[in-house]
Amino acid sequence: MNKDENSPYKFESLTEFHKVLGLPKPLHPLVSLIDIEDIKESPDELSNSYILKFFKIAYKSSFHKRVKYGQNYFDFGEGGMIFTAPNQVFEAPDDTENTGKLLFIHPDFLLSYPLAKKIKQYGFFSYAVNEALHLSDKEKSTVFSIFKIIEDELQNRIDDFSQDVLISQIETLLSYSNRFYKRQFITRKVINNELLQKLEDILDNYFDNENSSNQGVPTVKFLSEQLNISPNYLSDMLRSMTGQNAQQHIHNKLIEKAKEKISTTKLTITEIAYQLGFEHSSSFTKIFKSKTNLSPLEFRQSFN
Repeated sequence: MNKDENSPYKFESLTEFHKVLGLPKPLHPLVSLIDIEDIKESPDELSNSYILKFFKIAYKSSFHKRVKYGQNYFDFGEGGMIFTAPNQVFEAPDDTENTGKLLFIHPDFLLSYPLAKKIKQYGFFSYAVNEALHLSDKEKSTVFSIFKIIEDELQNRIDDFSQDVLISQIETLLSYSNRFYKRQFITRKVINNELLQKLEDILDNYFDNENSSNQGVPTVKFLSEQLNISPNYLSDMLRSMTGQNAQQHIHNKLIEKAKEKISTTKLTITEIAYQLGFEHSSSFTKIFKSKTNLSPLEFRQSFN
């Protein structure tokens, strides 16, 4: 473990992390499945923030606090799954108050497998804690059955097939998690509709107040901060509701505002581009034409 008074602790290996948690050495140097109740009281080394160099997939029985989701608060007492990618900063854990499972996967374990690249496409590895995946009893049973297969495989003697079996189970777990998140977007449709309406209001105010002329085209990061949700969660939520990600949604709103200005004002195309946040009118023209199959000038001429 690397110690620096002014920076988080960094855990490079599972063996090192197990030792600090007061656990036996991992059964595999690159994959570990832990029962949360086996973790001893948090040691001094974890009294501050720390960084893990591996993927973490956790099911916790409860979160012991109410957390904010958009503009609403929810009691997450029923527990859920959290996914984190390597090199993210963690605060001191409260796992001693939970039951559940922690699956750690070192990126090196995925090398030479397609999953090494594919795992980066799962947006939920960048979701915030308040965007956890909450499972039905049936979904929880499915997840824990996969955990059990992984556990059994780790307890077997490592052979030529061990990595293939573990990789396939990790892929299955991620595929089910992706499916369950899609279900969660649907079951939270009312809440997400409220977020979508607020998103529309933010974009309308942004363009109508001409903030774009001073600050540029609004970014996904800006919108997610206004909504108090993570950028990836925002994009995935929108994709489930509208079929388009956050960037595409911004561009659609931009084109809507552009059409309004082109058809109802005498501003030049360059002036409109500037008001919408573009430094160069050519960039605006390119996006407009890609969305409408007409240049801004051609669109204006169609009204004459």
